[in-house]
This record gives sequence, structure tokens and C-alpha cells, in this order.
Amino acid sequence: MTAKNFIRKIISPYLWLNLVAMAVIVVLLSLGLRYGLDLYTHHGQTVEVPTILHKTYNEAEDMLDQVHLQIVVSDTDYVKTLPPDCVLEQSPTPGDIVKPGRIVYVKINASQTPRRPLPDVIDNSSLRDAQSKLLAMGFLLGDPEYIPGEREWVYGIKCQGKQLSTGDRVSIEDQLIIQVGDGRRDMSQTVSFVDANSYYFGEEEDEEETTTKSRPHYKRQTETRETHSESSDASSPTNVSTVVKPLDIPSVSASPSIPSGQAPAPVKAE
Repeated sequence: MTAKNFIRKIISPYLWLNLVAMAVIVVLLSLGLRYGLDLYTHHGQTVEVPTILHKTYNEAEDMLDQVHLQIVVSDTDYVKTLPPDCVLEQSPTPGDIVKPGRIVYVKINASQTPRRPLPDVIDNSSLRDAQSKLLAMGFLLGDPEYIPGEREWVYGIKCQGKQLSTGDRVSIEDQLIIQVGDGRRDMSQTVSFVDANSYYFGEEEDEEETTTKSRPHYKRQTETRETHSESSDASSPTNVSTVVKPLDIPSVSASPSIPSGQAPAPVKAE
């Protein structure tokens, strides 16, 4: 590139127009960021949060609109003494200084009693554990009902005379009755007695039983006979004599009987 061509491109109006346009864009972005951020954040503008507790939702919305605040329901709860849809809690709290356009989160009172699922306490916990779980969830409990079964073990839960199951949704105003075992066995249950000799408790018992079967044992039985002799003298004691007579014991032969006159068969050596 020659010096003449370089000077010609430097003084070209196309180049200077691009540079001017870039400078204007940078200035506009700087001014927009400076003043637009103040407008967006309401710089220098503050409002005081009004008190909207125990107001209905419509009344609270109108009061917040007057000071350019927004209302959003974050949660619901139930208080029996307050009317439905009234504000129970608010955040930010009354009297806080905030900027216009700030969102005020409120908790309102439910229009009906909340229903909550029954936790897994039936046949899975003791009376004390079940009571602590149910009370923590806000349920109303009555006096426990004792039924035959294991002591202090939860066998069921009743509500208004109906048997409940795990997961059933129950109103927190309904009273729950926990059915607990009283430590007594139900008399309607049957108990099967099994002979203990039918169980095998180990190899030693099996070996002992096998040994006993392979060795037949015969008890010697005796007969006792008492003879009484009468004495002419009334003061003489009665003589008692005992006669012990052994009984016949069957003999056990180790080999089968061989008829007479026949010699035993010879044994061939292998």
C-alpha cells in the first residue's frame, strides 16, 4: 500500500461516519443506563407499608394500590375465630420503608378447615410416638381406646366412628381416637400347641436321636406283691414282705435263625 492510498482511506467520509455513529451509541447507552436505572429502582422514592392485618384480601389490595405496592398470596392458614380470606401475616411488616412497586407477601385465612393426610403410625409406632406426630401436624386427639393386644402399640385410628387408613385426609377439627393394645391377648384368638419333639435344634440332637433308635432299650419291670399276716395279738405290727420277680425280657438275635441240620453257607472272600 502506498502512502497516497493510506491517506485517502484515512480521510474517507465512510470511516469517519462509522466512528461518529459508534460514539453516539456509546453516549446513548451511558445516558440510558444512568437515568433508566434510577427510574427502574425508584431512586430517592420511598413509601411506608400500611397495616393490612385482619383485612380482607380485596381491602388489602386496594390499600396497597394507593401506595403503589403489589400484593401476592404466599400461603394459607386457618384460624377459626377470624373470617375467611382475611390477612393473617404480611411481609414486609407494617411501617417498613420500601420503594414503590415492592411486592408484599401475605398469608390469608382459609375458607374451610384444612384437611391433612394421616401419617404412617398405624401398626408402625407406639402410643407416645403416634401422639407426638399427630399433635405436631395439628390434629385433635381424644382419649385412647384400649383393645386386646400388645401393650402401648397402635393398632388403629378412628374418626367419627370410622376406621382410618394411612394417607386418608382428615380435618384438623375432627377428633381422632387412637386404638392401643392393653397387653392382654384376645380370647377369640386360637393358640396351636406344637410338640417340641418335632423340632430339630441342631446336629447334636439329631445324632442323639439316631443313636437312641439304633440301640433298643428295655426297662426291667418288677412286680411287687404284698402279703399281710394277721397276728392274734392286736398290738403286734403288720408284717409286709415284698417279693421281686423279674419279668421275661425278649432276646434280640443279631442274625436270622438257621434251621437245624443245615450248616451255614460258607463266606466267599472277595
